[in-house]
Amino acid sequence: MEDPAADKMMRNTSVEVMQPQDEEENSCGYACLKKFLTVFSYVLFVCTFPFSLYFCVKIVREYERAVLFRLGMLRKKETVGPGMFFILPCLDEIVIIDLRTVSFDVPKQEVLTKDSVTVYVDAVVYYNIQKPLDAVCKVENFDKSTRLLAATTLRTILGTKNLTELLSDRESISKAICGQIEGPTDRWGIEVERLEIKDVILPQNLQRAMAAEAEATREARAKVIQADGELKASKSLKEASDVISESPAALQLRFLQTLTHISAEKNSTMIFPLPIELMKTFMPTTCTDCGVSNAKKTN
Repeated sequence: MEDPAADKMMRNTSVEVMQPQDEEENSCGYACLKKFLTVFSYVLFVCTFPFSLYFCVKIVREYERAVLFRLGMLRKKETVGPGMFFILPCLDEIVIIDLRTVSFDVPKQEVLTKDSVTVYVDAVVYYNIQKPLDAVCKVENFDKSTRLLAATTLRTILGTKNLTELLSDRESISKAICGQIEGPTDRWGIEVERLEIKDVILPQNLQRAMAAEAEATREARAKVIQADGELKASKSLKEASDVISESPAALQLRFLQTLTHISAEKNSTMIFPLPIELMKTFMPTTCTDCGVSNAKKTN
């Protein structure tokens, strides 16, 4: 009678022994198929020459790099270009990557700030590709992924800021957003150079409220400045009156200076200076002892 455990062990051993042979057969078959297709591509190129040059000769510009795939696998562990190179028809596939700086506008985002104010924010992002192999092999669409990442990170970071910080400290906020984006994009072979917040659009009712607040603040500041100026002017006038009262000749000189200033303009104003001392004789005076004026005493 056969032991079931021993029978199971023998079957497992046979499978483990036969598995490397199957892999060798598959690897050998794949290599043979690859050689056959390569030879067939060369024959096809020769038979269709010179028309095949249009499909087999590729040119990459100075600011571009090409990633080559042969039968779905990377042909080289590095990019190709710039310049001219040759590919096999029906076997090779190329993906051309632009190394120049690319800029795109982040769509207008509706953001709720930390102090519960709804604003609309526009931004622009600048990036370039540092590792074309990673940009092609590690992410499906690097441009679309970068755009989506920038939009979501923008909403996340601005949600932690107050409206005052958002309006007055855009530079530091832009650096914080750029730092958050650089982590994922580095794995994709993309370097985010900078992110700039272009515009912050406030609701109409909030704009009116802020305008009224700013106008009230300016009016209050203007009243304070005007009162301060009047105070300083009154102090200066008091000091001037004290100086003039000590010297009657100074008052006469000031009077003559005023006449000179008025006569400098071409006008028809006639001024007759009349000393105040002459008018004192016609003005009623009150006696300090009895409180009766001189006019009543005369009558």
